[in-house]
Amino acid sequence: MSTHEYFMRLALDEAKKAQDIDEVPVGAVIVKDGIVISKAFNTRETSKDATCHAEITAIKKACKALGGWRLIGCEMYVTLEPCLMCSGAILQSRIEKLYIGTMDPKAGAAGSVLNVFEDYWFHHKCEIKVGILQEECSTILKDFFKRKRYKKD
Repeated sequence: MSTHEYFMRLALDEAKKAQDIDEVPVGAVIVKDGIVISKAFNTRETSKDATCHAEITAIKKACKALGGWRLIGCEMYVTLEPCLMCSGAILQSRIEKLYIGTMDPKAGAAGSVLNVFEDYWFHHKCEIKVGILQEECSTILKDFFKRKRYKKD
């Protein structure tokens, strides 16, 4: 197993925690120098807070752990392409590399709907790699929404 797969599996573990509490199963992990700094999962529904995406929570935890808002030298692994809010937070926190499991054709802001990382000029640049454990990251989401639709019928 590659290093990228290892950290994305940790993000998938976080996504499963979200799924277990009936949240959209998205997980994020922030790594610095090969060491996990923070992990998080979606808690929008349970917290009743629109900003409680996995990425935002992971960034907040990493800032606290490292003692500052600049996450220079950090990498983020996230199971689903970040939305516009999360992409902005990734840029603002100075995360250097972003590894995405699967893309989000409805709300993604790293290449699907728009790409704030490449289409606009910001002071900070973030390198992106897509498709790490893509099938597993996609499947957990598809299965979650399938179950949601089934429960409604």
